Amino acid sequence: MDDFLGRDDELQQLSRILQRVREGGRAGRPGRALLMRGRRRVGKSRLAEEFIEQARVPYLFFTASAQPSADEDLRLFTEAAAGSTLPGAAIFQQQAPRSWDAALTLLANALPADGPAVVVIDELPYLIANDPGFEGTLQKLFDREFARREVLLIGIGSDLAMMEALNEYGRPFHQRATEMVVAPLSPAAVGGILRLPAAEAFDAYLVSGGLPLILEEWPTGATVHEYLADAVRDPTSALLVSAERSLAAEFPAEVQARQVLTAVGSGERTFSMIGRAAGGLAAGSLNRSLKILADKRIVSVAAPLSTRPARESRYQVSDPHLRFWLRFLGPHLPEIERRRGDLVLDRIERDWTAWRGRAIEPVVREALLRLGPDVLPEGTGAVGGYWTRTNDVEIDLVAADRAPVAGRVTAVGSIKWLERRPFDSHDLAELMVHRSRLPGAESDTPLIAVTRSGCTAQEVRRVGPEELIAAWQAR
Repeated sequence: MDDFLGRDDELQQLSRILQRVREGGRAGRPGRALLMRGRRRVGKSRLAEEFIEQARVPYLFFTASAQPSADEDLRLFTEAAAGSTLPGAAIFQQQAPRSWDAALTLLANALPADGPAVVVIDELPYLIANDPGFEGTLQKLFDREFARREVLLIGIGSDLAMMEALNEYGRPFHQRATEMVVAPLSPAAVGGILRLPAAEAFDAYLVSGGLPLILEEWPTGATVHEYLADAVRDPTSALLVSAERSLAAEFPAEVQARQVLTAVGSGERTFSMIGRAAGGLAAGSLNRSLKILADKRIVSVAAPLSTRPARESRYQVSDPHLRFWLRFLGPHLPEIERRRGDLVLDRIERDWTAWRGRAIEPVVREALLRLGPDVLPEGTGAVGGYWTRTNDVEIDLVAADRAPVAGRVTAVGSIKWLERRPFDSHDLAELMVHRSRLPGAESDTPLIAVTRSGCTAQEVRRVGPEELIAAWQAR
């Protein structure tokens, strides 16, 4: 397997931006800035390194420290700049800047005078948290110095909310940077890299979350069970280590939020049940923890989709790999460290089908929305689910013109993601009963069956793994 996986589109985008730097800009301002964001361990830093290697231009790559010290960040920046390939790197060996204004001014003087360069600031949110004035200083130096030079400035961060906010109106860097989201590799990319058929590619995606570090150690052609048989017995495998390191970085202090996340990851979806599983948290404390998790985009919040407003929110871990890790691996790391991965594997084998059936739901909804008119009726703008407070009605798929409150329901569907068990007439009858109880649905609202193993029922639009995975394939 190649050392660098599945980022051709992102590399091309970075190359196009660097080409604009080379070509210059209006009024002699060729400099460009890029804000790159994505979940931890998704490969942002590795992408930037690969881009620099291919670009073959002078560069500085600086990674900020997680330590709450602006002085330490300045020291590390000075060391990185002194060891960079910038033509003026030597000036950092002669001086010790004591402010970011001075450090960035030196950086501008170290840039080449007759060609492009790349400057990468990794873990940018750490710098901003350690020094509230850094954001304004960066904006000032960009306007005065970097925009006038042939330099591509790349800021990288895993705090999604903060990275999005940097370019918003009212912030110092507003409208100065292009934004780039580095997403996990898609189910189609996972299938292509591992050379798996569509159904098994989705299995691999649910376990790996599309994280390149995990896919790099996944043998080509191996099914999810073949891979897990080895991975859960190795305490150093990326499957085990990636999530733990991400959580340690996300929650250095918010222990309570980590407890709530563990409760959501165990399978609890409602506010009251999450509170109980987290140790009986009071409503106010639980609300604060869920808000932290939602702001960090680690937990997603969904409401029933219909033409009637509803408040029965459900919570789910957003990242597929983290969902798997929290359910099967995190609580049982001591067993793996004692070399009893066989116990973990037995637990996965026993509960895999039930867990997978629920874990695939958000992936299916995203795929259907991407496929759009290829599968869904015209006018569909949202795909969600529907449930009642008592769960006497639960519908996997509701397509509508908009969300969170629909003006019109365009389709209703069911997901049956089972081995050797097709969607049949009994499933169809149940779906029709639930459709009759969905606010906004009519007796002629189209029906959809998303099924892993075929469909024997009539009067329903069948969608299988091969069609779903096409949602992420180039057209």
